[in-house]
Amino acid sequence: MTFTPTRILIFGGTGTIGSYITTSLLRAQPRFPQITLFTSPGTAEKKASQIAKWKSDGLSVIVGDLTSSADVKSAYQSSQADTVISAVGRGGLQHQIELLRLAEESNTVQWFLPSEYGTDIEHNDKSPDEKPHQLKLKVRKYIRDELRRVKVTYVVTGPYFDMWVDTAPGLESAGGFKPEEKKAWIIEDGEGKIGFCTMWDVGKFVVGTLRHPEESFGKALKVQSFIVSPNEVLAEYEKQTGAKWEVTKTPLDDLKSLETDLWAKGNPRATSATLRRIWAEGGTLYEKNDNDVLNVEGLDSLADAVKHALVGGYKADTF
Repeated sequence: MTFTPTRILIFGGTGTIGSYITTSLLRAQPRFPQITLFTSPGTAEKKASQIAKWKSDGLSVIVGDLTSSADVKSAYQSSQADTVISAVGRGGLQHQIELLRLAEESNTVQWFLPSEYGTDIEHNDKSPDEKPHQLKLKVRKYIRDELRRVKVTYVVTGPYFDMWVDTAPGLESAGGFKPEEKKAWIIEDGEGKIGFCTMWDVGKFVVGTLRHPEESFGKALKVQSFIVSPNEVLAEYEKQTGAKWEVTKTPLDDLKSLETDLWAKGNPRATSATLRRIWAEGGTLYEKNDNDVLNVEGLDSLADAVKHALVGGYKADTF
C-alpha cells in the first residue's frame, strides 16, 4: 500500500512527551497538511497559552472527552484523520484500546502510533512479567488480536535522558544527578551502557517515522539519541561544570530491594524504581537499533543533553 500521512490527529499532545511531539510535528519541513490536537476542556483552559501558540503555527484543536466514544468517533470524522498519534500518559494507556477500536471502525484512519515512547516492553523473556509494562502489553495484545485494517507502528525510545538524570527526593539511591550539589548516584560500577533519547529527539523520531510509512508499518522501531554509560554521563557533567562530583554507587541488589519494598507498600514511585532497574540490567541495548530506518538528522549528543539539563531542561529555552 502506498500511503503518505496528510491529516494527523494527536491524543495526549499537551503532556510530558506529547508537547515535544506536537511541537516537532508543527515545525517539520516540509509541513504536514493538517495537524489536529484532541484535548479535554480542562486542558484547553489550563494550557490555553501553549495551545494558542500552536494554533498560530497551524494547529487545529478539537475539545472533547478521551473516555467518550462519541467524542472520539466525532473527532475521527470531523478531522478526517488518516494518521493517529497517541501520546497519552501512563494513567491513560488503557483508553487506547477504545481509540484503536474506533480507528479500525472509521472510514479514514489508516495508521496508528500508540503511546509506546520509553522502555521496550518486549525486550527479553523477563519483560512480560514487569509490572509497569502490563497496560502497554494489553494494548499490544488487542492490536494483534483485533486490528485487521489499520497499520500500527511503535516508536520505542528507551528512557528520556532529561528525566533519567533527575533524582527523586528520598529515592536518590535509585540513580540520578544533582548539579546544584555536584552529587551523583550511580547503579553498580557505572559501566553498564544505556540507550537514551532526549525528549526533543522523541519528537524528531516521530516525525521521521511519519516520513517513512512503508518502512515503519507493523514494526516496533527502537531508536536512540546516544548510548552511553552512567560514568560517561558523570564525566560530561564534571567537564561542563569544571568540578569533581561526589559519587554514591548503589549495588543492583539494593535497588531491587528498594523496588520490592515500594511495590509492597503500594508506593507509586515503585514504577520508577523498576524502570531504573530494567535500564541498569541492559534493557535498552540491542545488536542494532533502527535509527538508520528513519535517517533522522540533528540528533542530540550527550554533550547537548547535559548542557540543556544544566540550564533547567529543554523547555526552559525552546518552547
